[in-house]
Amino acid sequence: MARQVKTRNKVIVTIAAWAVGIAIFFPILWTVITSFKSEADAIADPPVFLFFNWTLENYVTVQERSDYFNHFMNSVVISVGSTLIGLLIAVPAAWAMAFVPGKRTKDLLMWMLSTKMLPPVGVLVPLYLIFRDIGLLDTRIGLVIVLTLINLPIIIWMLYTYFREIPGEILEAARMDGATLKAEILYVLTPMAVPGIASTLLLNIILAWNEAFWTLNLTAANAAPLTAFIASYSSPEGLFYAKLSAASTMAIAPILIMGWFSQKQLVRGLTFGAVK
Repeated sequence: MARQVKTRNKVIVTIAAWAVGIAIFFPILWTVITSFKSEADAIADPPVFLFFNWTLENYVTVQERSDYFNHFMNSVVISVGSTLIGLLIAVPAAWAMAFVPGKRTKDLLMWMLSTKMLPPVGVLVPLYLIFRDIGLLDTRIGLVIVLTLINLPIIIWMLYTYFREIPGEILEAARMDGATLKAEILYVLTPMAVPGIASTLLLNIILAWNEAFWTLNLTAANAAPLTAFIASYSSPEGLFYAKLSAASTMAIAPILIMGWFSQKQLVRGLTFGAVK
């Protein structure tokens, strides 16, 4: 009887997991399929799913209208650059909070996390004016700085969580053997936390890649990433759904491919320290 209940629960959980997975993946699948439709088929009512005249016209039009490679390189530089700079700042910060905590460490962590609750539009105007005055509007450097700052609390929180799972006795042993602070972080702590650091890096690249609010408001043409590339297909005349879907597919394809190939590392990092 107990085995039957266990089997039934396992089946229910499996079905629920598949249902959630399909519900999450379906909008992506629909976007990809729509990108191969004509504009007439894209707005057909009732909608057509597979039985239509498949075409590559939207991808050809998108390539002719926009410089996809330039937008792609902007996204790569901005997302990777902001993540790497964030890690350089967050690793020593998380080390200090995990292994040399003070009385206000938890308060500081909560304060950093609370900054993510601030509506971005609330600081848009002063930040826009500052960037305009110092010449950082529509530049890769400006977006790297902004995305580093807005994602830094998440990076520090994740690394702090991972570092807390590492026994402090190992670092004490390294100090007794004469390791300097730099050597302790670089050659002892970092190698042990590679899964956590890797998952933090991957997750923040994804967050920076998908960031739309700041990239749309602080760029125009020179530093516009793929999020701006997608938004360019929304016009006062209306939405061109097929072309918009083609642009969206071209924008999300690189990050989906990266996520697919790195999923094992990401899952390993997110479960790092879960079982002692």
